[in-house]
Amino acid sequence: MRGLDPRIHAESQRWCVRLRPWIAGFKPGNDEREGPFKPFRNCAKLPATESKVFAMAPYPGAPASIKVDVVSDVVCPWCYIGKHRLEAAIALVPDVEVAINWRPYFLNPWIPREGIERRTYLETKFGSTERYAAIAERVVAAAAMEGLIYAPDKISRQPNTIDCHRLILWSRSASDPAKVKQRLMELYFAEGADLSDPRVLIQAAVDCGMDGELVRRLLASDADADRIEGEANSAKEAGIDGVPCFIFGGSVIVTGAQSPEYLANAIERTASGQTQLRA
Repeated sequence: MRGLDPRIHAESQRWCVRLRPWIAGFKPGNDEREGPFKPFRNCAKLPATESKVFAMAPYPGAPASIKVDVVSDVVCPWCYIGKHRLEAAIALVPDVEVAINWRPYFLNPWIPREGIERRTYLETKFGSTERYAAIAERVVAAAAMEGLIYAPDKISRQPNTIDCHRLILWSRSASDPAKVKQRLMELYFAEGADLSDPRVLIQAAVDCGMDGELVRRLLASDADADRIEGEANSAKEAGIDGVPCFIFGGSVIVTGAQSPEYLANAIERTASGQTQLRA
């Protein structure tokens, strides 16, 4: 298994110093234990005393465990690929329990809430559709190698993703956030669905076992919009300017859709370090 480059590891430590206040700023609440699910406001955030949590002695024979914060956006193709590679990495280290916290990021914060035409987006961001087509070839090929479908020609609308992130947030008490995130990504990348359309999001929620009527009401409100915007903006203010960004145990940071072996190595190193803290 390929090890972490010492230079990258050292850079990771410097980044952790910068990100620690951001990570510590999240505190868990009780909403995720209640049902039916409701708009989250203070839940599913890393505790400020994370290091103390890992300093507690586990029960005999307890498996190593770590938390991974994944900062990403549902319309980021490398986040789509990176999610799949992280899941493959977790399968490579069955002796480590991994809890994932999916955190929001706005790849294109300038896009209006209702979204824009895809062509307008590509011309604005890349200069022309032709220029993006050359870039997309490599991404399409990388996705295919992971067994994923990326069909850029099917995408006609570029969405604002705040409602997608709200849906992922709400799913924590009613479904599986990873499942909801995956469904949203498949709708966008493989089917070309408009993720700015509430009907698309409601159907995705229903497909993942959520209450469609409740989701409809929540999407029609501003529930948790400020929460999502605050978290996404805080990530950028903390120095995260590229996604996907994986934060392992609050101590090791890996950016980009690295290979499963590389991510598995980060998991093992983090788990090993936390085990030593417990001893």
